[in-house]
Amino acid sequence: MTTTASGPGVGQARAAISARTLRSDRWWLAPLITFLGLTAWVAYATVRVFLHKWFYVADYHYLTPFYSPCLTDRCGDAAEFGTPLPSFWLIPEAAFTLPFLLLFRLTCYYYRKAYYRSFWLSPPACAVPDGHKSYSGETRFPLIFQNAHRYAFYAAFLISIVNTWDAIRAQTTGLGLGNLILWINVIMLWAYTVSCHSCRHIVGGRLKHFSKHPVRYRLWTFVSKLNARHMQLAWITLGTLALTDFYIMAVSANWISDLRIIG
Repeated sequence: MTTTASGPGVGQARAAISARTLRSDRWWLAPLITFLGLTAWVAYATVRVFLHKWFYVADYHYLTPFYSPCLTDRCGDAAEFGTPLPSFWLIPEAAFTLPFLLLFRLTCYYYRKAYYRSFWLSPPACAVPDGHKSYSGETRFPLIFQNAHRYAFYAAFLISIVNTWDAIRAQTTGLGLGNLILWINVIMLWAYTVSCHSCRHIVGGRLKHFSKHPVRYRLWTFVSKLNARHMQLAWITLGTLALTDFYIMAVSANWISDLRIIG
């Protein structure tokens, strides 16, 4: 049975376009910058985590977030919560917390978009074909673990409390540039953590009437404003984490002295 219709283009074959995309802008620049930025950060973080030194300044109780909480025999005075881990070079000082932080970032909705586009080309940009012939979504191994994002959020929330304790502990020795850097990092980490989509749903999800839950509505409104800046906070916290770690490493290694304001 043949159907007919009127109008321009109806019944005609699709245009034969051999080009990968008709986009004439530099669509490849954003995924390239993301690829370089994430690669550089992961390389730096990996080196620092397995360096096993220059992570603590005893005089001011500065502990880098890459080693918090410090749980091996190498920690010395930085071991606020004991040393249940052996001093083996393949075991990071914060081995109990780093996997959860990594899982939180990997399953983050923004980071999924970032590394799907920049590392997997899936797709690299809007109106650009996917780099893979087939797509199964996040229903198979290993991407099915993306569904664990909410549980990773709970762990990241607890770890943010530990990072806050580190900043408070360092504050007992006075005030220096290191203290300011620690607090800026903690504040940004909290902003990124609570701006998470899972946090937004936990705060305001499954409610039929916001009017009956004014406190949760206000919290949901606050988290929603942060959620709109989730991408920016994701990158900002990568920067503050690296800056905090590098500054503490530099002071611990005696490359520089901490600028003291009080004490």
